[in-house]
Amino acid sequence: MKKIEAIINRKNYPTIREKLDALGIDIIDKRNLEDSRFVSQSKGSRVGGSVVRSTMLAKIELAMPDKVAREVIDIISSNSGLPKSIPSKIFVFEMQETIDLNTLKGESETESEDEESPVAPRFVTKRNRLVPLQKRTLYKLEQYYDKHSDVLESDYRIRSFSDFVNYCIMKYLPTLDKQLKNQTILYEDVL
Repeated sequence: MKKIEAIINRKNYPTIREKLDALGIDIIDKRNLEDSRFVSQSKGSRVGGSVVRSTMLAKIELAMPDKVAREVIDIISSNSGLPKSIPSKIFVFEMQETIDLNTLKGESETESEDEESPVAPRFVTKRNRLVPLQKRTLYKLEQYYDKHSDVLESDYRIRSFSDFVNYCIMKYLPTLDKQLKNQTILYEDVL
């Protein structure tokens, strides 16, 4: 899936919205940018010689499947309403998954239905912006829990993966706290 953010002329929003609605793409967010204005000067035949015009801007955000992303980019770029003299960009982000707020189940888009989808991890994190080291650590913990779940349940009363993660964290916090309170600093002779 792709997430697109773009700056457009505020007057052109209804046109873009109409074309995106025809594709079945919903706009996640639209914000009027009050402090940002493109100012351009145009020469005219009036007394005074030139007229200053400002363009009121808006920022839109939307998400869509990969297969329609290029079409959406074309619609936004051709209908943005921004003058060619002003540098403007459309930002495209890769989305890993979408998570349902009620069930906390994640969905990943697969490009081809012929490919076998990888087995999704059993746990679903509420935060999908984990750094790779955190994901790797949770994956290793999950493997360990799967391998030793019987012993963990009988000896330690750990009945779920989240209990196991909490146990690991709480087990080492007092040790870490003690080490931080009683720090020993070693100094080397620098001569």
